[in-house]
Amino acid sequence: MLDYRTHTFLTVCRLGSFTQAAAELHIPQPAVSQHIRQLEAHYGCALFHKGGRRGELTQAGAMLFRALETMENDETRLKAQAKALTLEQPAKAPLRFGCTRTICDYWIPRVLARHMAKHPDEMVQMSVGNTQELVEGLEAGTIDFALVEGSFNRALFDSAPVSRERYVAVGSADEFDASYKPVSMASLLDRRLILREAGSGTREILEKHLAARDLDLDDFAGTFEVASIPAIKLCVRAGTGITFLYRAAVERELDQGELRDITPSDFFVEHDFRLIWQRGSLAARRYQEIARSWRR
Repeated sequence: MLDYRTHTFLTVCRLGSFTQAAAELHIPQPAVSQHIRQLEAHYGCALFHKGGRRGELTQAGAMLFRALETMENDETRLKAQAKALTLEQPAKAPLRFGCTRTICDYWIPRVLARHMAKHPDEMVQMSVGNTQELVEGLEAGTIDFALVEGSFNRALFDSAPVSRERYVAVGSADEFDASYKPVSMASLLDRRLILREAGSGTREILEKHLAARDLDLDDFAGTFEVASIPAIKLCVRAGTGITFLYRAAVERELDQGELRDITPSDFFVEHDFRLIWQRGSLAARRYQEIARSWRR
């Protein structure tokens, strides 16, 4: 069980204010200051900068915040597991995880079907969001691990690959002949680009590889932002523009001839889907075992 002073420290870190932390915890502000001084005496260093904004962490404070936040989330999981064992019919704590929309719609269903066949009594709680939203969920402790295709801070999160996927450009079958194969990305710049919202891994991968070619989204004839992958595919089929997606998300439409793979010859991109969790978590071995069993 984490010390009450630890919870005070974490609250100050999250709110960025001693005053707001006192209100959140329903204790006087001098008590908040005392708790922080006691922690600083215990660890032998300043946790907050004395000058300027009062809630600003020192380097040591930021390191401690990351470690204690992980410990707090581990404690929550342990508490749920211990409570489950006291029930008349013991059960495992729920498998709480999140995944990006691409993974949710086009990859995880088959994996979960196999998992539930092996573990029919396990309760699963799966949430969906873009990579940034899932990272925030991990830090807040609302999920235990996440399946993402976007970038994440490897100093804060450990990971294991679960799949390696092709990333392709697609267009309408009515607009592009089956034999059409552009030589370079420049061949597609006169097209309108339909893309995911900022924060999504699918969009981030495109921006990264465009930058490597001294290009960006503004180099296309126009952009159209849509947060739904099914909606993006319908727009492309209707001839509204082209898009870049993981092949797993458009495999059916490509096989049925509704969409065309128009990936330029100079754009061969593969990217990992990864299972990520907070660095230092006591449950790391369990997450590694899940990644191994789900890998394809």
